[in-house]
Amino acid sequence: MEFALDEDQRELAATVRAALEKRADSAAVRAAMESSTGYDADLWATLAQQIGVAALAVPEEYDGVGATFFETAIALEELGRTVAPSPLLGTTVATQALLAGGTEEAKTRLLPRLAAGEVGAVVLAQDGPTLDADRATILLAVRGTDLVELTGAAATPAETMDQTIRLGDVDPTGATATVVGDGAAARSRADLVLAAGAAALAVGLAQRALDETVDYAKQRQQFGRPIGSFQALKHRMADLLVRTEIARSASWAASYALDDPAASAEETALLVHTAAAYAVEAARLVTGEAIQLHGGIAITWEHDAHLWFKRAHALGELAGQPHRHRAAVPL
Repeated sequence: MEFALDEDQRELAATVRAALEKRADSAAVRAAMESSTGYDADLWATLAQQIGVAALAVPEEYDGVGATFFETAIALEELGRTVAPSPLLGTTVATQALLAGGTEEAKTRLLPRLAAGEVGAVVLAQDGPTLDADRATILLAVRGTDLVELTGAAATPAETMDQTIRLGDVDPTGATATVVGDGAAARSRADLVLAAGAAALAVGLAQRALDETVDYAKQRQQFGRPIGSFQALKHRMADLLVRTEIARSASWAASYALDDPAASAEETALLVHTAAAYAVEAARLVTGEAIQLHGGIAITWEHDAHLWFKRAHALGELAGQPHRHRAAVPL
């Protein structure tokens, strides 16, 4: 199956990219990741309230745009280019968990808030930190067969290798847990969306690292000529382009399948596992090669290469390592 963005989707990508180019340069990303909240609230307000990225996959009856997860993945891919800290993925996972497993009362009450830009999170594991949990105003959890809303739970920031991704440890002691839906349906959807969303972020990241590396290779002089003119480096960068494009194709196929009524549950799961494996591996390869091809400057704190590299490896920890996704694909 071949995919190409239509006019509206290209406009969405261009709009998100323009906002990020204005507000998410290297200095802004570093300031956001070192702030108390871990992200730029003004940038999030622009993305969520003016562009509507949090509302894209929310049906219109819940004050959403009525698009699909594919449109959300487009926004995530653009975010991946900048490595900008953002609660979009965590909020999207919570939104999709509600859509899949929430009661009508819960969807009517919570989805408009998520669509408007309130930060959401869903606890999927009993142990371990949860994406965006410490900054979420809508906190869900899967407990056995139930999807519950946690009110009054304490959540503290967890230490992360990648400071642009925010994880929180949730302490439910004393919290009120209200059943708001089917936990099995919510978990199944949340797991797939988390993996597909991480794949989209990884594709954007790989593209950014590749673009920066190619530009550098055109400018860096060695023996009186740009290093990008050397045949060996041309081959390496061509290989990185191929890996990035394969990852993008896999990511788009998975994101489209998640809301395609013609796609079976088995086919959708296969595409998501494939996308997560390809995209995370591509991001790790491209960001690692970016450090090598930039040379000594890339190992300094001032250069962004270390941010790309840490993000690539953190995405595997967040949504599952590539070998685990490959193991889930039947041969």
